[in-house]
Amino acid sequence: MSGKFIVIEGLEGAGKTTAINTVANILKQNHITDLVYTREPGGTPIAEALRNLIKNGLEDEPLTPKAELLMFYAARIQLIENVIKPALARDQWVIGDRHDLSTQAYQGAGRQLDSQFMTILRENVLQDFRPDLTLYLDISPELGLKRARTRGELDRIELESLTFFERIRNKYRELAQHDSSIITIDASQTLEQVTLTIEQTIKTWLDYNANT
Repeated sequence: MSGKFIVIEGLEGAGKTTAINTVANILKQNHITDLVYTREPGGTPIAEALRNLIKNGLEDEPLTPKAELLMFYAARIQLIENVIKPALARDQWVIGDRHDLSTQAYQGAGRQLDSQFMTILRENVLQDFRPDLTLYLDISPELGLKRARTRGELDRIELESLTFFERIRNKYRELAQHDSSIITIDASQTLEQVTLTIEQTIKTWLDYNANT
């Protein structure tokens, strides 16, 4: 098969890193070894600088919701044009830690930004570019944040209210329900159960794409 773009999505503490490793292992078992890993925001020098601003902010200047949104898209298009598209053109497979679904959930629902503005911006920046497959790791904000806290200090976004993350989860679920390229994984299961579910999902998806 030609190169594909697979994205892992979910709240903090959902287990994205474990999921990425699981997907990579299954691809390698199926002789797909030329893999590129990306994260958003980030993945290029400019995008990484924007990531630092988004995650940590500046002490003497609050970051407004719209500025945050625009910074995400600036970082994203740098990554798409300079890393993801060239990799796919070389028939490499790209595994992404977050993509545009995060922005629809976090900035659209979490920050409660205008949906029409969000749509216009997304369509103009991304046009028809989208992942081939997205695995959404569904977890309650309470459990996810509890897990995230065990990793250490939380960043600016992770310190938001529980209500903020509840809006995000609801938006993720809504988007996944109406998009067949998004598969929901119950991330509240044990690590072994989540890993097995992801393995089965990727194997089924690979078999389907190999025969179409």
